[in-house]
Amino acid sequence: MTRNVIHTNNAPAPVGPYNQAIAASGQLVFVAGQIPLDPKTGEIVGTNDVVQQTEQVMTNLEAILTAAGAKTEDVVKTTVFLADMNDFAAMNQVYARYFDEVSAPARACVQVARLPKDVLVEIECIAVIP
Repeated sequence: MTRNVIHTNNAPAPVGPYNQAIAASGQLVFVAGQIPLDPKTGEIVGTNDVVQQTEQVMTNLEAILTAAGAKTEDVVKTTVFLADMNDFAAMNQVYARYFDEVSAPARACVQVARLPKDVLVEIECIAVIP
């Protein structure tokens, strides 16, 4: 697998744990959007707590990546869906523990009208299996 961070001064610099773009080659895995469901109980984790919900979402993403033979370091793109953009900073603090700013994937983050089961956050990703 090859994975190269793309950066140009002719576009805005990242303002968080993401990069402008990632060039990658190899087998891709497209991970469906994960919400903060506990896989053992099927219950939502952290009702009304975006920090706890983001932790569970990232745990779920890691489990799927592991099953595919990948790690968070292999993620090249994420999309974060928030029920309220006011939760961005809290979500981003958790997110940054999983992706360092130097090699972080490209990312989009949007506020949506509603998420499944009325959760606060959902994250999907694309990774390259090494």
